[in-house]
This record gives sequence, structure tokens and C-alpha cells, in this order.
Amino acid sequence: MKSKEYIEYALTKGAKNAVRIDIEQVIFDHRTYLKCMYGCGGSNPETMCHSQPGRIKPWEYEPILKRYSWGVLIHSNDNRLAQAISLELEKIAFKDGYYFAFSLSDCDICDNCSRSCGKPCIHYTDVRPSMHSAGIDVFKTVHELGLPLKTLREYGEEQNCYALVLVE
Repeated sequence: MKSKEYIEYALTKGAKNAVRIDIEQVIFDHRTYLKCMYGCGGSNPETMCHSQPGRIKPWEYEPILKRYSWGVLIHSNDNRLAQAISLELEKIAFKDGYYFAFSLSDCDICDNCSRSCGKPCIHYTDVRPSMHSAGIDVFKTVHELGLPLKTLREYGEEQNCYALVLVE
């Protein structure tokens, strides 16, 4: 099965963990929208934030994402690495015939977001929604799989970052 190959790929690219996840294991909770709207530093109109007016909402994502049956959850201590691996894995899965393969990851491509300067995104083809902006309770989903994730108490603490590639 391809999931083993995709997991191995993610691990060889530097993921700390990579696990197959069935869609039934993905926990949706629309309260994530509140955190996107009011608790995120990226929730201003200049960003690519998916909580902005006109963007698809968590309750709209859920029935779409539940059409998938499985994916690969990628864990890293580096958000940029998690995103890069997920985008590459999405491309690999697409080439393998999984034409609906789709990555969910926090955007961390650029050091300085061009959108925050009022300019168009220069990497718009790589922008994907984050798991939480798609209504996924990342904490509960990850904890149910026995993987680490906690709220950080201080700036500079080691982060646990996750990206999800839905494959089929």
C-alpha cells in the first residue's frame, strides 16, 4: 500500500513522525474558527488566512474532507519543514494517480509574507489551509494518535508542528 511508501518518504525528508490516519480519526470541531478569527496573529485582511470573509468555512470543509478515506499525518519540530514535506507528498500522490491528494498545513514558506506588505502572494500555488482553519481539532486528533502536542507557555519553547496530506 502507498501509505507505507509515503510515510517512509516523509521520514527520510526529516519528519519526526509520519503516520497513516483514517478520516474517522480526524476530529472536527468548528470552534477552531473562533481561534482563527480572534486568537491568531494571522487573522488580518492582508494575510492568506482562511478565516477571512469569502473564504471557505470549517463547517463547509468538513463534508468535503470526509470524502477522503485516509491520509498521512506529518510531525516535525519545524513548521516550514512540515509544510514542505506535505506539499511534496501531495505532488507525489497526485503523480501516483491520487488526483485529489490535498495538503493541509500552516503557511510558513516566506520569512516575510508579501501579503502583509500589501503585495500579492508570490507562492500562491503552494498556499493551503491549515488543519485548524479547516475545522480540525489538531490537539485532540494528534493526542488520540499518541503524538505530542501542547500549548506553549513561553516564546522559544520547542514546537510540535503538524501537516496532513489527505490522499484518497
